[in-house]
Amino acid sequence: MFKKILVPLDGSSMAEAALPLARNLAECYEAEMVLLHVNTPLPMQYYAPEIMEAVTEMEQSTRVESNTYIHHTVANLMNRGIKAHAVLMDDNTAADAILDYTEHNGVDLIAMSTHGRSGLGRWLLGSVTDKVIHGAKVPVLLVRPDESK
Repeated sequence: MFKKILVPLDGSSMAEAALPLARNLAECYEAEMVLLHVNTPLPMQYYAPEIMEAVTEMEQSTRVESNTYIHHTVANLMNRGIKAHAVLMDDNTAADAILDYTEHNGVDLIAMSTHGRSGLGRWLLGSVTDKVIHGAKVPVLLVRPDESK
């Protein structure tokens, strides 16, 4: 049923809550797992010119850490016999990157975790999950971190 499962990860344990269920589905359907990390640039217009170099260095350091993290996670999946690969993207919003990758790369399922916010909290903070749910043309499997155990 599923051939390619996309799991967006941001390096947090909360985001990783979707991994066990996605892994189980990948094993059942012999599907490929794609682990996606989106680097969102910092809004440079808010920083004073004298600290721009430090901000740029911080972004580069974050990219290196993200790359190491996502490839390590892929290696763990591959060690379990699961076909997996990493994708790192740059985009202003994670939701747009997730939807764009899904639409152009044959993804059958998006598996991701959610904070579980609702109402005002979601409205004030914005919700990547909410945007993905409403914009995706494929099924979205949502996992609340506390329910994943």
